[in-house]
Amino acid sequence: MIAAMDILITRAERSKIQDLNFDNLPFGRYFSDHMLEADFENGEWKNIEIKPYQPLLLNPSNAALHYGQAIFEGIKAYKDQKGNASIFRPYENYRRFNISAERMQMPTVSEELFVEGMRQLVAIDRNWIPQKEDHSLYIRPFMFASDEVIGVRPSDNYKFLIILSPTGPYYNAPMRIYVEEKYVRAAPGGVGYAKAAGNYGSAMYATAKAKSQGYDQVLWTDAMEHKYVQEIGTMNVFFIIDDRAITPSLEQGTILDGVTRQSTITLLNEIGFKLEERPLSMDEVIDAHKSGFLYEVFGTGTAATITMIKELKYKDYVMKFETDKWRTAPTLKKWLTEIREGRREDKYGWMVKV
Repeated sequence: MIAAMDILITRAERSKIQDLNFDNLPFGRYFSDHMLEADFENGEWKNIEIKPYQPLLLNPSNAALHYGQAIFEGIKAYKDQKGNASIFRPYENYRRFNISAERMQMPTVSEELFVEGMRQLVAIDRNWIPQKEDHSLYIRPFMFASDEVIGVRPSDNYKFLIILSPTGPYYNAPMRIYVEEKYVRAAPGGVGYAKAAGNYGSAMYATAKAKSQGYDQVLWTDAMEHKYVQEIGTMNVFFIIDDRAITPSLEQGTILDGVTRQSTITLLNEIGFKLEERPLSMDEVIDAHKSGFLYEVFGTGTAATITMIKELKYKDYVMKFETDKWRTAPTLKKWLTEIREGRREDKYGWMVKV
């Protein structure tokens, strides 16, 4: 654990927690009493403060609004059965945040600011962590350009914040997924591997079209041939085919290196699956389905955790699955939940105590 960081703390005069119904926590709707804020000015991070959650005052010429220099992360904090609070793998999110920053020509943040600042913020608002099954405190670090100049260039100034949101399950049921073969999320050489805000904005049109047909999300395919699996809008994706677990590789830089993806790979290896990270075409997926060897399809993500997919549509071919008979995805979700809630040994050191 890194040393404690000296952060100016101003506490809220009144907590909003007494107004919150913990039995009704839709994702990303409610926010805790405090937030962390820091400014990048003259080449260094300064004005680091934890203060009451409040609106930001932005100039209309704010560079992020015009040119899209904005990145973020998603992390979760949990309580164990004794009420102790821990954060799931924040150092991995810290590493990825700075990879995104470099790609978007933004300053990196220190481990002390990102991890220790987050730890102190969560400690102050620890009562906002729901102690219920499938519930957590969602942590959203983000950074955006703060120059008040219109000009196509990297900003000189930036703002870094962390906000907290208590939440229940992101998806309550197995999903129906539409395989996208026209619109593109990312191409080699682009920013697909970065957690840049624009990646999500550009995905909304295709997602809305899929939802109009009764599907929950899209499974993106490659930009060149529209046949190789990439990732789902809010998740990485895994296929259990015969005795193998297959997930798209990261080599082309078109998909996100998910922290839950990494954790899932570790647990799949522990179970004994032959794990393959490689290009996977929809033709191979359909062939496996037709031959009876496509056993499970599921997504992995911080918000979604492990989410089963009950239907997958590619062109005119629809694959439906009886998810209540599955073993692998439910086992993985159970293991991750037990580790996060302190009911299973954390032998990989994933949980960072608050």
